[in-house]
Amino acid sequence: MMLLLMGTHIFFTFRLGFIQKKTFRGIKYSVTNDLNSEGDISSFATLATTLAATIGTGNIVGISTAVAMGGPGAIFWCWLTGILGMATSYAECYLSFLFRRKTKDGTFLGGPMYILEDGLHSKFLGWIFAFFTLIASYGVGCSTQSNSITAATTSLWGFSPYFVGFLVSILVGLVIVGGVEKIGQVCVKLVPAMGAFYIIGCFIILFLNYDYIINAAELIVKSAFSPHALTGGILGNTMKAAARYGISRGLFTNEAGLGSAGIAAASAKTNDPSRQALVSMTATFWDTVIMCAITGLVIVTNIIKLPDSIIGFTFGELTSAAFRQIPYIGEPMLGISLIAFAIATLLGWSFFGERACEYLFGKKSINLYRIGYMVMIFLGAIMSLDLVWELSDLVNAFMAFPNLIGILCLHRLIKTR
Repeated sequence: MMLLLMGTHIFFTFRLGFIQKKTFRGIKYSVTNDLNSEGDISSFATLATTLAATIGTGNIVGISTAVAMGGPGAIFWCWLTGILGMATSYAECYLSFLFRRKTKDGTFLGGPMYILEDGLHSKFLGWIFAFFTLIASYGVGCSTQSNSITAATTSLWGFSPYFVGFLVSILVGLVIVGGVEKIGQVCVKLVPAMGAFYIIGCFIILFLNYDYIINAAELIVKSAFSPHALTGGILGNTMKAAARYGISRGLFTNEAGLGSAGIAAASAKTNDPSRQALVSMTATFWDTVIMCAITGLVIVTNIIKLPDSIIGFTFGELTSAAFRQIPYIGEPMLGISLIAFAIATLLGWSFFGERACEYLFGKKSINLYRIGYMVMIFLGAIMSLDLVWELSDLVNAFMAFPNLIGILCLHRLIKTR
């Protein structure tokens, strides 16, 4: 899957004439409305919904694991995956918009399942994608996120997982019952706030470690291409390990190629598929090129400056070790960021799962899906979910495979401007 995804990223990068160079145009479009256009929510709301689903524990825990297992060079490969993945994100969002449907009640539906059914005339592949999107929404998009919330609240404040699980399920339920419009409204406010809060913490650490930023950047680049370990300990990994873990974490966190971003893109208020595709591809830019790179620098500068600070921390807690540099408020600041990221992911994935459920079983199934989603939030909060995490990559593969078939077979329909 890594080879298939990276190959697709590279193919669309060349096929679309390095569409990444239009990133800032996409950012401009994201904050300006396309007047007199049809759709359910604004382009910015679709971007916020996509970011809500992708900016999460992968940006904190995932990058920490990548550095621990692949060395600092993993950050470079993760960053490169984000750059190249923007082209694939453009492709899948363009086609999702192109094949979107307008229902009798005026709602717009879209995503890889409609690309596969209407573009490739394969309802079977559309069903496969929708089924595994539904499974993913209940698993890595729901129960694992609520589990992360209870882990943070229990560690920081000693709250009962049962209480937190019940509270989060009710709060998320109050939002998702309002449908895509309500989810979009909440994400528009939550995503920029939580992103800014986390980045402020990262910038404080980088300010404290400013003497080590250049050294860290040099080490990241050198480690990414070195066939031999440059240093000992946790930083001593080869190019092979750096590429393996950097690429896999990058693919996991930005979801480019999974097709989920296209589900949100199809709801945008615009008549121009190219415009919306440019907006949607900036989600990969913000998620991986910016957020993951900053997290990586925070981790590596901390290890270079205070190598003993990571003793006693697991592979997924190197970011926590770095945030301890901020006296008194560092750990609570990271904990609040993790909670906010997880809640946002719960909202974003509820929308993806709802659209998949509607495709599979019709509009009447949505209320039952929402009830099940709230139940899974509660169960995820109180249960051990090691198996769900282990199966997440497999479920992602079953989402990505039909989606990549669709966009590669229909690539000639994709235009740029």
